[in-house]
Amino acid sequence: MPSHSAKALSANLEKWFGFGLFRDGQEKVVRCLLEGRSSLAVFPTGGGKSLCYQFPAMMLDGVTLVISPLIALMKDQVDALLARGLPAARLDSSLTLEETTAVFDQLSEGTLKLLYIAPERLSNEGFLKRLGGLPIAMLAIDEAHCISEWGHNFRPDYLKLARLAKTLKIPRVLALTATATPPVAEDIRKAFDIAPKDHVQLSFRRSNLELRITPCSEKERRAFLLQRLRERSDISAIVYVTLQHTAESVATFLQKAGVKARAYHAGLNAEVRVSCQDAFMSGEMPIIVATIAFGMGIDKSDIRGIYHYNLPKSLENYSQEIGRAGRDGGAAVCEMFACADDLITLENFAYGDTPSPRGLEHLVDHLLRQGDEFDVSFYDLSVTNDIRLLVVSTLMTYLELEGVITATRPFYNAFRTKFLRGLEFLVKGYDQDEQDFLRQVFAAGKSGWGWLTIQPDAVGEAIGQPRERVAKAVNDLEAAGDLIVKPTGIRQGYRVLKQVSNPRALADRLNELFRKREAQDIDRLRRVVALAEEPGCLTQYLLTYFGEPSEEPCGHCSRCHGEPAGPLPRSSDHEFSEDEIEEVQGVIRDKVPALRSSRQLSRFLCGLSSPAARRARLSRRDEFGLFDCVPFGQVLELVDSLILE
Repeated sequence: MPSHSAKALSANLEKWFGFGLFRDGQEKVVRCLLEGRSSLAVFPTGGGKSLCYQFPAMMLDGVTLVISPLIALMKDQVDALLARGLPAARLDSSLTLEETTAVFDQLSEGTLKLLYIAPERLSNEGFLKRLGGLPIAMLAIDEAHCISEWGHNFRPDYLKLARLAKTLKIPRVLALTATATPPVAEDIRKAFDIAPKDHVQLSFRRSNLELRITPCSEKERRAFLLQRLRERSDISAIVYVTLQHTAESVATFLQKAGVKARAYHAGLNAEVRVSCQDAFMSGEMPIIVATIAFGMGIDKSDIRGIYHYNLPKSLENYSQEIGRAGRDGGAAVCEMFACADDLITLENFAYGDTPSPRGLEHLVDHLLRQGDEFDVSFYDLSVTNDIRLLVVSTLMTYLELEGVITATRPFYNAFRTKFLRGLEFLVKGYDQDEQDFLRQVFAAGKSGWGWLTIQPDAVGEAIGQPRERVAKAVNDLEAAGDLIVKPTGIRQGYRVLKQVSNPRALADRLNELFRKREAQDIDRLRRVVALAEEPGCLTQYLLTYFGEPSEEPCGHCSRCHGEPAGPLPRSSDHEFSEDEIEEVQGVIRDKVPALRSSRQLSRFLCGLSSPAARRARLSRRDEFGLFDCVPFGQVLELVDSLILE
């Protein structure tokens, strides 16, 4: 075992990473891991979490698996490690077959120290078997709050990580997050058997950040934002909004007012997003108006302003977003333009994620009738049962945790193919049997728009061959450079572990879990409002929320500057008119299949699309979004009363 002396650690830190000293908390986490214990590191945004696993990974025997949620983050970190000559790699959907094969070769040869993967890859039984034969030194989990039932940024595949660590007998786990409240931290420690003494938490206090709350109406926000940006015209700043169209409209407003600003959101194509991010990082474009899609992985040290044009989704989101300012230690302003009307949109998103009991029961019943081994398309399940895609994924994970099913492997249901040199030229290098087989495969495909679609199941059945042989032939031809292949229609395989005697009771338990999550999401929004209406020090309130009580006020937030608190401005409650009620009754009389339940119809009226509604193109109806500015609960109450009449 390499030396753990302070001198040896310091020498390695300089040699591998070019740093003379560890930052706060890093050495304690590193020593804990090198001594064979698991650890939880709660470091605020920009606190240096990645070094906590990268450094010990270089000293431990075996490979360190790093669970990371975003491809862009994985790529940036792996590129940085490779630039320093450190043996790291990533496995993600952006890699070619040759690149993936090369990574697996490095794994088998034992030359990798760090392997970055997305949590979803752990649903591949074949990948797990490959891991089972490797010496795994450590499991590092970024965004570890995602495994907690109290976590604000839930990802279903994270729930399986604790069980995976035990199955693979991984000797140590490092859980990392920037946003763990005391209940979340307790959940994480319990899941990975982390002792309280090995929970390393840095202070959330950022003395260089000035927190401001500016209560305002919807109509006042643009003027306030423009005034602030004109007052500080030489700064880099991020303006956070909730909706994509808000990002576009606010950016356009600022541009017309002479402010250099651009919109950034997930609806833009990849090239535009990269261009926007590069322009911001270089200083060419000082102001970015963005949804929460912008920020993770942004390592710009001199951001001087974070402006929340809309209320953030939670205090955890708020803490992460303001944490992107002033990373160089310089002063920065973080201002929230607080209007209670934002709650309607944010709450409606939370309600829109909760499946209807009927859809949930139908989906569970369907799955339990599939046989001992089956495969499903999450997309098809989503549309058929009118349940959002992420919620379907969550449901399947819940069923795995219940011990009902286990994931086997994902695979593509079809390949869109295009010959580069013609079929007859392509088959020349094969023996006669293989030539005949390949001709049969492509003769059984479906032609359309310059591409030939090969569905391994259908083609295999048509020519009397296993689907695996068909799929392998297509992949081999792509690897040989004879074929352009675009996989489509991903499906996930499962194996049934136990029979369920009472499907209805199982569906009821799952429904309760989703209702609980909905209530938690709504409670997080209430806490944001509580911060905005807090009469005392804003910094103290935020620190207390994250389990770090502070006796002394910060001295530089809105409240410490003497700005009084009060109820946030909000529009008056909506009164349903007779015409609106008649419109709703008209939709009910139409008996639209995708709007058959109260919750489905209420989502539609609030302007919240759903898989079934999108497929039926219901957003074209005049009634879609009729009550987009009305709280979901109020709309649901109206719909229930009209349906029961």
